[in-house]
Amino acid sequence: MWNERFINTERGSFEVFEKGEGEPLAITHLYSEFNQKGNLMAEPFTNYYRVYLINLRGAGKSVKANKIEAYSMEETLIDLEAIRKALHYEEWSFAGHSTGGMLALKYAINHPAALTKIVAGGAAASKEYGKDKSSIYCSENPHYQRVFEIMALLNDPETPLEVRQKASYEWALMSFHSEEKLKESMKKPNSGKTVGSRLDYFINYESPNYDIRDQLKEIHIPSYIYSGKYDAQCPLKFGEEIAKLIPSAKFTVFEKSNHNPFSEEETEFNNFVRKTL
Repeated sequence: MWNERFINTERGSFEVFEKGEGEPLAITHLYSEFNQKGNLMAEPFTNYYRVYLINLRGAGKSVKANKIEAYSMEETLIDLEAIRKALHYEEWSFAGHSTGGMLALKYAINHPAALTKIVAGGAAASKEYGKDKSSIYCSENPHYQRVFEIMALLNDPETPLEVRQKASYEWALMSFHSEEKLKESMKKPNSGKTVGSRLDYFINYESPNYDIRDQLKEIHIPSYIYSGKYDAQCPLKFGEEIAKLIPSAKFTVFEKSNHNPFSEEETEFNNFVRKTL
C-alpha cells in the first residue's frame, strides 16, 4: 500500500501518496483521483524513485477549487510547484500518462528549472489527436458515441454501481490490445477514479485550444516519451510527433500495447522505467 500524506502549501493542502526510495518523482493525471492502492502506471517507478502520487485540486481530500479556472493546466502546474517547494526539493522529475503526459510536456515548457527530467506517454501535443479517425475521441470513430455515453454515466452520481462498473470495463476494453491483459490488470491494486469536474473542464475549455507543438522545440531537459503501437486514444503518430519535436528526446514504442503498456507489457515497461534513471 502507498503511504498517505497531506502536504500543506501556500495554495492549500494536497493529498499525496508516497512510495519507494531514490530521487523524487511526481506523478499525476489531469482528472483522476487516487487512493492508497496506488496506480498501475505509477507502481513500476517505485522500484527506482521516491514517488509522489498526487491528488490535484478537487480530487480526493485535496483542496477544492474556488474557481473553474483552477482546473487548468497552467494553474495545476502552479499547484505542483507549490507542492515541490513544500517538500523542500529544489527540483524533481515528473511522469504522466495520457493527459498526465500532456501535463508533463507543459511542465517542461513552463517550469524547466524545477525538473530533472520528464516521462510522458500515451499523449499528444495538440488537439489534432481528437480529429484522427484512429482515436476513439474522433467523431468519425465507431466508438465515439458510446465513449461519451459512458462518460455521462460515470459523471452521474445517480448511476448504479453495477452499471458504472460495466461501463468502466467497456471503456477500458477500448484501450487494451488484449482483453486477457485487461482482466489481469483488474486483479491488481489500482486507483484512478475520474473526477467529473476536472474532466469537464478539460473537454470544454482546455482541449479545444490545446496546441503546444511549437513550444516543445524549446524543451532541453531529458525527455522520455513512449507510446503503445495500437493506442486508440492518442494514436502512435502523436507520440512520434512529440519525440521529433523535443530535441534529444528518447522514444519507446511498445509493440504489443494499446493505451496501457504498463499493464499490457509489464516487463518491457519496467525495463523502460529503469532506463530513465
